[in-house]
Amino acid sequence: MRRRDFIKGIAGTATASPLGARAQKAAGKIQRIGIIDDSPSWDSFRQQLHELNYVEGQNLTYVYLRTDGSPAQLDAAAMALAQLPVNVIVAFGTPRAKAAQRATKTIPIVAISISDPIGSGLVTSLAHPAGNITGNTILGPDIVTKKLQILKDAIPTVARIAYLWNPENSATADILEDLRNGVVISFDACFPAGADDGGFRPSLRPDVI
Repeated sequence: MRRRDFIKGIAGTATASPLGARAQKAAGKIQRIGIIDDSPSWDSFRQQLHELNYVEGQNLTYVYLRTDGSPAQLDAAAMALAQLPVNVIVAFGTPRAKAAQRATKTIPIVAISISDPIGSGLVTSLAHPAGNITGNTILGPDIVTKKLQILKDAIPTVARIAYLWNPENSATADILEDLRNGVVISFDACFPAGADDGGFRPSLRPDVI
């Protein structure tokens, strides 16, 4: 699934959050959604909210802050959104969601595409997340081995994969470990391509990246 389509699908989650309830109770009041690192991928999210009668300039406004992706800048952006404040922070990926979590314990946070919400400390339970964070996960550890099996079924000749990961994102390190554990389904090897080993090496000649 493309990131743009995925973000569009999660728009309903944002409106089901306390933002939606507040918007219905406070007619005429403009609600503010905070987004860290805007991109064209968010266009579908905005369009979906518009179709749900959240109209920018009428009852909704967006607050965008851009970062270089470093922990320090993510924390600064999340704190700035919390201090405005905004009514809800929408965060794509674990690093941004964690920054938002550190910035506020009261403003609702919609965390999108989180690899391991429990392992990363965002929530204590998927069924009962508690706190001020909701959202979804598509990369949980229990899914990794299944994806490997599907890949093997689709391309039986696959014998070696390369995994591009971010050493600063603990979630991708967890996925790397699960990939290594999943090698038992007849994969020869799983090679990380990160900063710690000098990046991707063409000599690996993987079948799939």
